[in-house]
Amino acid sequence: MLRQLHDVLKWAAFTYSAAPDDVPTAAAYDPSLIPAPPQEGGQQPLSTAELNQLLAKFEEKDAALAAAKESSAALQAELEKVRAAVAAAQAAKAHQATQFDWDEASTRELFIDADLLEAGWSLTDARDREYPVTGMPNAQGQGFVDYVLWGDDGLPLAVVEAKRSRKDPAVGQQQAKLYADSLEAMTGRRPVIFWSNGYQHWIWDDAGGYPPRRLSGFLTKDELELMVQRRQTRLPLKDAVIDKSIVERHYQTRAIRAVGESFEAKRREALLVMATGSGKTRTVIALVDQLMKRGWVKRVLFLADRVALVNQAVAAFKAHLPAATTINLVDEKVPDGRVFVSTYPTMMGLINATDAVGGRRFGPGYFDLIVIDEAHRSVYAKYKAIFDWFDAMLVGLTATPKDEIDRNTYTLFNLEAGVPTDAYSLDEAVAEGYLVPPVSVSVPLKFLRTGIHYDQLSEAEKDEWDSLDWGEDDQVPTDVNPEELNKWLFNADTVDKVLKHLMESGHKVAGGDRLGKTIVFAKNNAHAEFIRERFDTAYPEYGGHFARVLTYKTEYAQSLIDDFSIKEKVPHIAISVDMLDTGIDVPEVVNLVFFKLVRSASKFWQMIGRGTRLCPDLYGPGEDKKNFYVFDFCMNLEYFNQPGAGSEGSVQKSLAQRLFEARLALVAGLDHGDGGAEVGSLRDDTAKHLHQVVASMNLDNFVVRPEREWVQKYAEWEPWATLSLQEAGDVAAHLAGLPSAVRDDDEHAKRFDLLILKIQLAKLDGDHLTAERLRQQVQQIASSLLNQTAIPAIAEQQTLLAEVAEDEWWVDVTLPMLELARRRIRGLVRFIEKTTRAIVYTNFEDEIGDGSIVDLPGVAVGTNWERFKAKARAYLKDHEDNVALQKLRRNKQLTHTDLSTLEAMLVASGAGGPEDIARATEESQGLGLFIRSLVGLDREAATEAFSEFLTDSRFSAAEIRFIQLIVEHLTANGVMEARRLYEAPFTDHAPTGPDFLFSDSDVDRLVVVLEKVRDHALSEN
Repeated sequence: MLRQLHDVLKWAAFTYSAAPDDVPTAAAYDPSLIPAPPQEGGQQPLSTAELNQLLAKFEEKDAALAAAKESSAALQAELEKVRAAVAAAQAAKAHQATQFDWDEASTRELFIDADLLEAGWSLTDARDREYPVTGMPNAQGQGFVDYVLWGDDGLPLAVVEAKRSRKDPAVGQQQAKLYADSLEAMTGRRPVIFWSNGYQHWIWDDAGGYPPRRLSGFLTKDELELMVQRRQTRLPLKDAVIDKSIVERHYQTRAIRAVGESFEAKRREALLVMATGSGKTRTVIALVDQLMKRGWVKRVLFLADRVALVNQAVAAFKAHLPAATTINLVDEKVPDGRVFVSTYPTMMGLINATDAVGGRRFGPGYFDLIVIDEAHRSVYAKYKAIFDWFDAMLVGLTATPKDEIDRNTYTLFNLEAGVPTDAYSLDEAVAEGYLVPPVSVSVPLKFLRTGIHYDQLSEAEKDEWDSLDWGEDDQVPTDVNPEELNKWLFNADTVDKVLKHLMESGHKVAGGDRLGKTIVFAKNNAHAEFIRERFDTAYPEYGGHFARVLTYKTEYAQSLIDDFSIKEKVPHIAISVDMLDTGIDVPEVVNLVFFKLVRSASKFWQMIGRGTRLCPDLYGPGEDKKNFYVFDFCMNLEYFNQPGAGSEGSVQKSLAQRLFEARLALVAGLDHGDGGAEVGSLRDDTAKHLHQVVASMNLDNFVVRPEREWVQKYAEWEPWATLSLQEAGDVAAHLAGLPSAVRDDDEHAKRFDLLILKIQLAKLDGDHLTAERLRQQVQQIASSLLNQTAIPAIAEQQTLLAEVAEDEWWVDVTLPMLELARRRIRGLVRFIEKTTRAIVYTNFEDEIGDGSIVDLPGVAVGTNWERFKAKARAYLKDHEDNVALQKLRRNKQLTHTDLSTLEAMLVASGAGGPEDIARATEESQGLGLFIRSLVGLDREAATEAFSEFLTDSRFSAAEIRFIQLIVEHLTANGVMEARRLYEAPFTDHAPTGPDFLFSDSDVDRLVVVLEKVRDHALSEN
């Protein structure tokens, strides 16, 4: 305590002294100068009565001195002179922002000791600090390790090298390594290496083969014991058995192998792109099972963005990995487990929780692996603190196609853009029969595309328009934009036409008598309810059970979802607002209706994924689900067919962060502009508010801790005395988004603050257009408040409000005037009555067009020969149900009769004459091979041909990828010569051909399979 008081007094003397240069800032704390306590029999401490007497005397002297100062003008002048001298001296030092430069001992005492204690290291033994080691490369051959963290077996687990706070901690890396070398030589165990300057901690498990990395705190004894133990006990993943009772598909095995290869290469992040419905959760469960069995992970954290997804993940882990205790952190308080599942906000709150002695249950090393369900940049940006806090390997899962994932998402996982750790697309899953494809139909509706316009209505509809109640202001619009439709204006005929199209064109079940399970994606809750009302009106025979609303406002929503998930049970139409966009797996879903605009790629593909599941015998015995309809009435399909559509924009900053940044910009702008004393007062008041916000940040909060150095620096007033543009930028980057105890829960007031700040900044920048635009908003607020002068608080400011509402006040308005208005008006804004737009219901006749399938452009044709092949290909595609053609595509042996049938099809196509067919037969070495080159090989058949390679778990991810390249080539080209294995793109993955990856016997097997596939396209002998 006295040591810290010594530092505080030095700072106070330097800050407030008239002669700061004379302050001994470098003086070290010397405990020998403290007077010894009185010896027994010496002077006794003062009694309470004696202390009170002294206090009274001091108060009398203070009062006399105060009276003398008031009566003496000369003394007052002298006092002002002294104050001026102090101000001048401090002004000379203003450019030297106070920065804590704790020496090594202070750094250890104030920061490192505290962080080690938080991890359970009490450091009570003498050997814990300044531990002597031999074998150092110095003259003495000795050294003293700042900290040694010991295991229960008496051997070192870690060394910690401390450096003073202003030093880059990296300067201690080599010294820490040398200490580890010495301890290894002395004890036979190589410790984990830490180095720190109190603000930044670094860890280096060089014996484990990992490069150094930054972490948020220290590891516990158990965590370090496990890290050291894994150097010998962790088993390779390449040959690890993958539990086929959890995953049985080749692409799931490939994904697990790919992650394993990445982790074995000492990468700590992996990203898996897998189409919705392809088994992402089961894949990651099998991965966790493998990593646990091979000694790579002990505890796993699975993060999802919704409670429903958390519940699904918990159920899946418990079903497929029952041996690992799974904890639902959202509603369970079980002390320990192996797999923990949580939402992001729940985890944010749990990390900050501490026990009675200040320890954290979820310290930086608690989890070995974190899985992010539906990983994308906005989630990472919003909850980045979680991933920074935990020192864990990271696996991201996403259904967004790899070419549509935001470039920044790849950067977050340290991957090349467009190259995830592994990918399995919807197209691949459909081609291999694991998912069904969407039939995407864009249906044009006039009002949803162009809006409703008064001048385009019939005379009767115009009369209806004029008689509608448009709200209190009685302003009748002439147009309603498409964005406003289904927001506050609901047109019955528009909804009726959508429902009619769905009921007539949608997939039917029960022998064609009933619409199959359908999800309607509505715009909002009112829209969903209106759709239900219109359905019940049009189809009263269903008694209100057939179509039901499922939103977050629905009570007992889960029971309704359960009913919807049962094939024969009502409801059969679920009208959803966000709730069913993700996380619901109902294989019976065969119709999706997009009745709202979607612009997020990740969300769009999740919604499409609601219909991709297989469903055997859906239409009757042996009649499986083959596809599903996507009826789009809002041009989403056209939008997502554009390159780059749906990329993630910037994440919205919080209101508090925007206010902090705006005030910071104001301070920096005033520091570099011309202004008088009034502007200077505005500048100081704003800076003091920012200083108070920073000073009230809790350094124990795990979100704040990574910026501890910046918080401590700007928790002092002196750095705020003047801010350069660079300093302001640093403060914004490091401090603007951090939580603080300084809170203002009046959102209306804060929004008004931001509005005035934007005007002040616009005036500083000379941006008159912005200032004028924002002025009108302030005037509108003032005018609205003047309508409520019956409220006493508003009545008190009536004069100011009247002035602000008029244009004259704004002529040559100054920054201080704006500030005064802000202070007086901000607390009144909450009294403005919220004006909700009147809900309008209409029944104007809408126009619906024919639905069109949205697909990618076709293949262009060139020469006459190419035109022949293109025309033949188109004809064959239209006659895919031909038995001979089916045999050819499915790799079945053809007969002479089959070849004759195929030749007849070419003739019927009109693509060319006998000479063209003869040329095709000759160049392709067989008519069957030529036609196979046009229609390709069915992917399921190609996959089946190589099943012995794809289902054998002994093959690596690289070998499986090589086989997949062969399958893709056969799917596209129908046939493949063995020599192609030694050409691109195969040599891009195996530089010398298949021999680079496979054994000689396996290469021979590959060639045999290719020859069999070729021979099947020729007639049998």
